[in-house]
Amino acid sequence: MPRAVIYVQVSPHRLTLRNAMTGASATTTPEVALAKGAKPRVVAIGAKARKQESRTVQVLNPFSHPRTLLADFGAAQLLLQVLVKQVHKRKLLGGAPAMVVHLQEDPTGGFTQLEIRGFQELGAGAGATPVVVWQGPNLTDEQLAALQFPKEGRVLS
Repeated sequence: MPRAVIYVQVSPHRLTLRNAMTGASATTTPEVALAKGAKPRVVAIGAKARKQESRTVQVLNPFSHPRTLLADFGAAQLLLQVLVKQVHKRKLLGGAPAMVVHLQEDPTGGFTQLEIRGFQELGAGAGATPVVVWQGPNLTDEQLAALQFPKEGRVLS
């Protein structure tokens, strides 16, 4: 049975996940509402998150910061875990999916090793293996299924 590949397109304004095997997808503003406490809990994501802000609920965009695309690792991981569950039904598809994280920004000086490693760890924390970080043109389901990348971009490692 072919392995599922989850395609994650990340920008400060939009987060899109697509299962290249099934076509299941989810697109949202990358905001997450977290119940405050020792172990943060996701209350809402996307447009619904902003409406949940209160003394006990913090709303953040983990992919928005002036200097980096990965602003809050913990919040980003919780948000990604929720969205992966929406597009990848593990019981039906079996096993861990592969993941391609497509960084939609092009920061001055490029991405640092720390940022690239952070995105690899985000994917692993969402249950994916391997996790490939990509910068370049959008990828087709065929390219994703074969984990083949066009020459116009580059795999970051």
